Amino acid sequence: MEKLFKLKQHNTNIKTEILAGITTFLTMAYILAVNPLFLSGIMMGGSTGMDINALFTATAVAAIIGTLCMAFFANYPIALASGMGLNAFFASIVLGGISWQIVLTAILLEGLVFILLSLFKFRESIVNAIPKNLKLAITAGIGLFIAVIGLGSAGISMGANLTSPVVILSVVGVLVIGTLVHFKVKGAILWGILITYALGIGAQAIGWYVPNPDMGLFSLYPSGIFSMPPSLKPLFFKFDFSGAWKLGLDFAVIVFAFLMVDMFDTIGTLVGVASQADLLDEDGNLPRAKGALLADAVGTTAGAVLGTSTVTSYIESAAGVGEGGRTGLTSVSTAVMFGIALFFSPLFLAIPAFATAPALIIVGLMMMKSIKNIDFTDYTEAIPAFLAIIVMPIASSIADGIMFAFISWTILKLVTGQAKKIHWVMYVVSALFILKLILL
Repeated sequence: MEKLFKLKQHNTNIKTEILAGITTFLTMAYILAVNPLFLSGIMMGGSTGMDINALFTATAVAAIIGTLCMAFFANYPIALASGMGLNAFFASIVLGGISWQIVLTAILLEGLVFILLSLFKFRESIVNAIPKNLKLAITAGIGLFIAVIGLGSAGISMGANLTSPVVILSVVGVLVIGTLVHFKVKGAILWGILITYALGIGAQAIGWYVPNPDMGLFSLYPSGIFSMPPSLKPLFFKFDFSGAWKLGLDFAVIVFAFLMVDMFDTIGTLVGVASQADLLDEDGNLPRAKGALLADAVGTTAGAVLGTSTVTSYIESAAGVGEGGRTGLTSVSTAVMFGIALFFSPLFLAIPAFATAPALIIVGLMMMKSIKNIDFTDYTEAIPAFLAIIVMPIASSIADGIMFAFISWTILKLVTGQAKKIHWVMYVVSALFILKLILL
């Protein structure tokens, strides 16, 4: 383990890494339930024709492959799975009239293109060309975005009933984790999730928490413990190359859209989580970026073959980093948990969103700390940084936050006579973003 993951160099140990991996899994295990609902069309009030049972298996297996690639290609504590937002985009295209086989073909092509770009270090150049202030802002923006997701999972929003059991249990969970973190209890976030879930079971037992599926309140009791994984046969290698060819430019636009969103969701997540784990070098660059980006590309390609949407790095990995995860052993631990979930899905999926919400809120707080190192005295740096931080949670998109930050940074440097500070990659990426706004 030491030789493979360099635990001593990263000031960690096997126990801490395994615990961190389990924590990451618990904060992102919701994807095993949500992704099949999205891709089957149920979440969006329709039907794509994709088999929901096969989607569960495809989601888990794709997560295992992508996460193991991250562990062994880059030695980073970052987990991968089908991306939220990207799966909604996938479903919207299919419900709009294009077959899911054609969209899977687009995902396959996206993954293959990313493998080439990663091998030739183009994506790595993009990561390392991002100005330090923007990297710090991306970290803070992702932290705010995570916290907003957590608040939403906790039922805390405009006009919400703040006295509901879900809200109160989530708030208690935040206080529990905060207390455990204060006393430096190992596994504070994981214990907070489990304690909140246990309190929820107790609340249902006494009749305070009342299940109501129409309102998204499901029973907290597991429906079972063991189940064999559903077959992948309905989705495995179901591509439609001839249909994609017939679509012509429309197909190219679909591929381009997936490329842009995935590229910058992944870059934003890598930079944010790596910064939280103190893995960036003294210049603010991401070591082993090539391996990390290649893991994402291989995961996406494998996911398309299995029958699921784009596989990308998960911001919830920050929860494991918050528990001390620093190496690929954390990712291996997360991948093992996904493997176990394949056989014990009723038990793992019983953990509700309100139990993991406190973890996301606390992790969001931890990541927001990077804001104190941003230079706000120079407005050509401050404005783009502010846009990155504020757009992510408002637009519910890491990619959109990065897009506005990149474009504004490049333009402000140009008009203020600071063109020499602009890396050529920033010119290219900003131009692509502007093209995306015009065409899409």
